[in-house]
Amino acid sequence: MFKLFTKGFWDVIARLILRNKIGILASIIIATILFSTQWKNMRFTYTEANLLPDDHDVNQVYNNFLDIFGEEGNLIVFGVKDSTLFTVEKLNAWNKLSETFKTFNEVETVVSIKDLQKLVKDTDNERFLLEPFIKDSITSMSQIDTLEQELFKQYPFYDNFLYNKETKTVRTAVYLKKDIVNTAARKDFVFDLLVPEIDAFEAKTGIDVRVSGMPYIRTLNAQNIVDEIGEFIAAALFVTSLIFFLFFRSFRATLISLVVVCLGVMWTFGIIGFLNYEITVLTALIPPLIIVIGIPNCIFLINKYQQEVKLHGNKVKSLQRVITKIGNATLMTNVTTASGFATFILTESQLLKEFGLVASLSILAIFILCLLIIPIIYTFLPYPKDRHLEHLNKRWIGGFVDWMERMVKQRRITIYISALLLLIASMIGINQIKISGSLIEDMSKEAQFFKDIRFFESEFNGIMPMEILVDTKRKKGVMKLSTLKRMNELEDLINEIPELSKPISVVSLVKYSKQAYYNGNPKYYQLPTSQENSFIMSYAKNSSAESNLLENFVDSTGQYARITTFMKDIGTDKMERIEEDLQAKINKLFPKEQYDITITGKALVFQKGTKYLIKNLVISLSLAILLISIFMAYMFRSFRMIVVSLIPNLLPLVITAGLMGYLGVPIKPSTILVFSIAFGISVDDTIHFLAKYRQELQSNHWKIRKSVYGALRETGVSMFYTSIVLFFGFSVFTISSFGGTVALGALVSATLLFAMLSNLLLLPSLLLSLERNIANKEVLKEPAINIIPDENDSDTNEINSSTEKNT
Repeated sequence: MFKLFTKGFWDVIARLILRNKIGILASIIIATILFSTQWKNMRFTYTEANLLPDDHDVNQVYNNFLDIFGEEGNLIVFGVKDSTLFTVEKLNAWNKLSETFKTFNEVETVVSIKDLQKLVKDTDNERFLLEPFIKDSITSMSQIDTLEQELFKQYPFYDNFLYNKETKTVRTAVYLKKDIVNTAARKDFVFDLLVPEIDAFEAKTGIDVRVSGMPYIRTLNAQNIVDEIGEFIAAALFVTSLIFFLFFRSFRATLISLVVVCLGVMWTFGIIGFLNYEITVLTALIPPLIIVIGIPNCIFLINKYQQEVKLHGNKVKSLQRVITKIGNATLMTNVTTASGFATFILTESQLLKEFGLVASLSILAIFILCLLIIPIIYTFLPYPKDRHLEHLNKRWIGGFVDWMERMVKQRRITIYISALLLLIASMIGINQIKISGSLIEDMSKEAQFFKDIRFFESEFNGIMPMEILVDTKRKKGVMKLSTLKRMNELEDLINEIPELSKPISVVSLVKYSKQAYYNGNPKYYQLPTSQENSFIMSYAKNSSAESNLLENFVDSTGQYARITTFMKDIGTDKMERIEEDLQAKINKLFPKEQYDITITGKALVFQKGTKYLIKNLVISLSLAILLISIFMAYMFRSFRMIVVSLIPNLLPLVITAGLMGYLGVPIKPSTILVFSIAFGISVDDTIHFLAKYRQELQSNHWKIRKSVYGALRETGVSMFYTSIVLFFGFSVFTISSFGGTVALGALVSATLLFAMLSNLLLLPSLLLSLERNIANKEVLKEPAINIIPDENDSDTNEINSSTEKNT
């Protein structure tokens, strides 16, 4: 009954499309215009990708820290490692550069060498005063010599923050206003103010300036994403249209396909704007993805049209069959592909939800556009010329099909052994896969800002902020000597960890206070004793200078303190070990009834988010397999057929995972998408093959071997065409400057190539080897959905006459 309904449904669809050509084309144009009005709502993200749900414990800890101390990712640094800096002219120019940034509205504060101040003892008033190292401009080399002596030998408080005393590298810290850090104003500041000023300084002095800091990195990284969207779309259009033309040898067919996929891209941007989503590193992939997925739809439809025209020469009859036969099949395959993406909607990551929703809606949209536009346009066009149909008789395609058939007939054992060996080798490779939680790993290694990151890692041990929040659970508990001593011991451990920079906290300030109390003698840069603490603290209480410095490290109530350190770009394993070491020390030093200590910061949040996404990968892939299995069960009414069909689609995923292990490609936010995307696409070939196989069984009176070979010959060419398009289409992502995008493109391409071979060799081999168990009328019951309808042209004459009238 459902089969009759499905057949009748597609007959009605064909009739509606071919009878209402002008109205449908006008509706598509209107819909495209409406979508284009939503483009204004598109915006590029100005925040890091938060991979965790808002209510996740790690996010709550981080947000609690931000509530107490404010945005911690507002620091931009620029530094110089050049001995000629310490000359009168160039040092004054450096100080002038730093002073210039203080005049900009976007800047909260600037800390440079000229801003450094000595904490000095005022004995008469029993207080500390701040006295600048440089009172005015530098006028002589003797002043520079004195400055170097004080900075690099006498005052360790500033060491590793604004300078490295070992290499004499100097840097300036620019703190942006916290309310612009995650807005478009940050981009304007970086490109319109920061970069031109630094370029002018470099041109004037000949000194190479390195720039870094999370706002700067994020701005340039986001700009790279914007620049690459256009490159991806252009590359995808060029590659897929070139392959399409090489297959069909028809400018007309190629142009039609380009029009369809370009409309699909316009609709995708409209969907992003309508949903008010930001363009992230993931959603930026969807427009070229739609081109890559849309072209195979065009191949199936145009190829079927040309086959039908060559068979009987009736154009309208051919278009009716394209819609009723290929329309149904492409609907099923597009639904399964969309399902692979839609599983991301069920995860708790907002980033993946948005990607999954936009991608799945866009895939369904490109299917609708293909089904409507291609048959309608061909009703207005003349018959294809003989040269346009030559590709249907290409000898090399016949040779490829003969090779597949020969392998399945004569080399099934070889196919099974090869599959088993690949499986074993892949399982070994999977054990070597690592997880990466790096914030910068996917960034372009050739970009100057990435080289600057490495520079600051080398000179100052990193730029990725990590924070330790100390809650003393009582007001003014931070300044108690017992608390300071515990914090000092924790900082000693941080200093021993080579991947972390020297920590900055109230402990350093208290040590500096003791040094100032003893007239700047560097050997007294240490925590005061119990006896010293009382009179040193009395000086501090009378000092406004001390209070100004203190507010950066302690909250207004004195209950909370922060220990700030910076982390190198390290792997997840190392980061976890560091966190474990710190947590073990914290548990030992800080009694839980007196203190609540939490470790947070952007680097840690990202690393935890990556781990969380790994769990979501398993969930989304499992859901994709489950949904598609249910879908195929409903189509074929055979549990055994589901098992057989999953094997050739899961094997390529295992092989790809093994390759990742051998090639050292880690699991990270970009590469975890590979498996669900590839599975959703590769299963399309299986559906096409099994649908044709079942039809062959019925027409061949359940002669299994004849049916398998018939299905292989019928579907092999289309599967080869579409797989080649998909392979080269996804390969365009390898032109990206983002390592993760490159890995995504290469891995999906490889997976789809393996999937094609698996579906053309392993799947028919399994059907032949298990013929008694799965290829009988009891197992292969009447399908719920007849994907490839039987030949029936009862409505063709009606459509033909109606269409000719409209034409």
